[in-house]
Amino acid sequence: MINRPADPPARPGLDGRAEAPRVRAVARPWTGGAAPPCVRGRLARPLVLLAAFVCAACGLVYELELVAVGQTLLGDSVTQTSLVLSVMVFAMGVGSLLAKRLARRPATAFALVECGLALTGGLSVLALYSCWAWLDGHRTAAAGLTGTTFLIGVLIGAEIPLLMTLVQRIRREHAGRAVADLFAADYVGALIGGLAFPFLLLPALGPAAGALATGAVNAVAGAAVVLWLFREEPPPRARLLLWAGCGLVLAVLACAAAFTGAIERAARQALYGAQVRLAVPGRDQEIVLAGGPGTTAPLELFVGGRLAVCGPDEYRDSEALVHPALAGTPNGRVLVLGGGGPAVREVLRHSAVREVVVVEPDAALTALVRRDPALAALTGHAYDDPRVRVVHAEPIAWLRRTGRTGRPRFDVIVSDLPVPHGDTGRAAHSQEFFGLAAGRLAPGGRLAVRGGAVARGLWTAEAGLRADGLRTVAYQAPPGAPPSCPHAPAAAPRSAFLLAARSQPVLSLGRDAPPPRALTTDGLRESAAGLAARRPARLPAPYRLLG
Repeated sequence: MINRPADPPARPGLDGRAEAPRVRAVARPWTGGAAPPCVRGRLARPLVLLAAFVCAACGLVYELELVAVGQTLLGDSVTQTSLVLSVMVFAMGVGSLLAKRLARRPATAFALVECGLALTGGLSVLALYSCWAWLDGHRTAAAGLTGTTFLIGVLIGAEIPLLMTLVQRIRREHAGRAVADLFAADYVGALIGGLAFPFLLLPALGPAAGALATGAVNAVAGAAVVLWLFREEPPPRARLLLWAGCGLVLAVLACAAAFTGAIERAARQALYGAQVRLAVPGRDQEIVLAGGPGTTAPLELFVGGRLAVCGPDEYRDSEALVHPALAGTPNGRVLVLGGGGPAVREVLRHSAVREVVVVEPDAALTALVRRDPALAALTGHAYDDPRVRVVHAEPIAWLRRTGRTGRPRFDVIVSDLPVPHGDTGRAAHSQEFFGLAAGRLAPGGRLAVRGGAVARGLWTAEAGLRADGLRTVAYQAPPGAPPSCPHAPAAAPRSAFLLAARSQPVLSLGRDAPPPRALTTDGLRESAAGLAARRPARLPAPYRLLG
């Protein structure tokens, strides 16, 4: 009898069953759970890692899309970013736990996960925008944002465990090495997705089309590649259904892309009425123009979903912001922070003004004011005046940069930036912003700021100005008739403003400009006396960039 050495003991496989010992001289036959040997040796593992790379990029794009849409539709950027990130991470943990039940057929499960992720992520922006436009606005959009984030997070969380199973089926190796390769592909893909979103997808396609394009890439790279590599895992009928499902997802995304324009137009009409004339994408918000020439409605300009200009009524606030600041001091050089088309018009009424610098972060807004006949007429073609120079930059960054160069200072600075809404826009009312603006004032110069309605925000802004060593006076625009624009609040409170200088400013009107339509010196001083009586005995703490 010839004694043969005993075979090595069997090792447990991925599914818990014993795995037959390997014999180097004899190749094991391929079974349906793994890739065919000819592909396994050359392409299978790199293609699975490539699928992980692409899926990670798409997943991060979905996450950034949700953050951007939440900020645009709901405002309060800190809250929306925290909500999306925290719900997403929690949901990814849930998805990783659920993936354990799908490990018996990982290729089939991964194809289903990627099809669901492509469909949910691709349609997420259009769905949330539709909820915001047609349903109960803020509340429905907030609930939809949370639910969509959770579902996408669950699907993303299931990816890594399934991909890990597929990588080990192709070639068994030490778990640490497999995890390192898989997570390297995942993290590099996340980097590419994070860079592609702000620099490629958002500028070239916009949020809705960008999400749809990402969903199509997700479906092809995730589902199709894995189904091709592991095409023997599902039975023939199931394989046919999976391919049909992948094709159906791509068809749905293509149809949504074809009807995106129609959906957006219908949503704008639901929001702004049937008199919408023009909608252009701004730097980080949509700019919509409604009414005006050729329609029966008054001219309205919406920026980021909020009414920014009501044509028949805007002169009251524009006059109140500009004219007191240009009275009683030299006003040869004026700086206007913000789009300020109507504000620039009022500045140019003063004959002593020699130069006006307008710092506006959104080039699309100034381009619209220049080219639209109704807006250009409303602003008195102010941007065509040779005394006006427009700079497209963030106001706070521009103030910081030019403050170091020793350039000539300004006699008057007019801050026509929006008042804070939630935590959005607080930088323009922060103590740091006011300090930078005060540093650009010439001796005896004045700074005018929008304070919004008389509420805590007005006194917070005044506290920030005083903390920078400026003396202030608060006043209000004169009362007027009920607003003419259909989207203006019927009982809108009178706007309040702040005038600041190194010495105590006195409210008056200049003699080098035609008399304003709504302002009088007595009316300004009467409103200032009324606000002084309502000022808190102790002003609230000013806004800070880090507080």
